[in-house]
Amino acid sequence: MSSYIEGALVPGEEILYTGHVSAWSLAGWIVLGFFLLPVWGLSVVFWIVAYVKYKTTELAITTKRVIAKFGFIGRHTVELNLAKIESIQVSQGVIGRICNYGSLLVSGGGTPQAPIPNISDPLGFRRAFVEAQEKVLKRAAA
Repeated sequence: MSSYIEGALVPGEEILYTGHVSAWSLAGWIVLGFFLLPVWGLSVVFWIVAYVKYKTTELAITTKRVIAKFGFIGRHTVELNLAKIESIQVSQGVIGRICNYGSLLVSGGGTPQAPIPNISDPLGFRRAFVEAQEKVLKRAAA
């Protein structure tokens, strides 16, 4: 079974950077599971929820787009053309700064703002985006 992002690539498009949801952002589900260990396996439900959220969130920067996919049964996707994105805002709280996770707010011309919550290394994701966008703009100018 291939990932959503691999299946969404068009000919000539390559993945430049992949991001991941932060395990720290799922700590509430995991800790709640530990507290509910004595309750007949209810803890397993919380751990499964955390695992599914972790495994079913896909984030990537390709040579043409920023792609984010959330969800397992219900799916929510964000796909924005690199050349059309105007800014990526990074939001990190104190715990996010300490644990190196945060949320991104991607905005572009004619596009509503697209939030990408709770990703690991959001500054690395933004840096990879800027590098990819510069390559695309240089290619378009040539």
